[in-house]
Amino acid sequence: MHVFETKHPVAHSADDMYALIARVEDYPKYLPLCEALQVKRRDMIDGKEVLVATMQVGYKLIRERFTTKVTLDPATRTIFVEYLDGPFSHLENRWRFIPRADGGSDIDFYIAYSFRSRLIERVMGGLFDKAVQKYTSAFEARADAVYGRKTLALASQDRA
Repeated sequence: MHVFETKHPVAHSADDMYALIARVEDYPKYLPLCEALQVKRRDMIDGKEVLVATMQVGYKLIRERFTTKVTLDPATRTIFVEYLDGPFSHLENRWRFIPRADGGSDIDFYIAYSFRSRLIERVMGGLFDKAVQKYTSAFEARADAVYGRKTLALASQDRA
């Protein structure tokens, strides 16, 4: 099983980062390996938005699709992703967005996954590992493009 976890400070607010990452439809515009994403269903359950989405990832001639259940909880600024179908035997992903006193936030990101077949593991494993490790910086770059570029030092000055 592959596991990647990081807690990364960013200059953007926890609410802004949560909103940006909750817009899964935009992932193909900027997320490494993500070629397409289709939301198949949206429901509201106990104040949380629950959606089922299929993402297509690819690199050169390799293409795979997988479907997940995504639970968006704006009250706690958390996103939880559960695996439903595709090339994995296991996939779990969690996001937490923690406000910082300087106006920025900490992004707490966790993903654990394993591929169903050894062939897919050999072909996609290393590539997917590298892409996952770039996710936080890809989301931060997207936040800079959407909300304007800030640095952590500027975030504290903006609040003064």
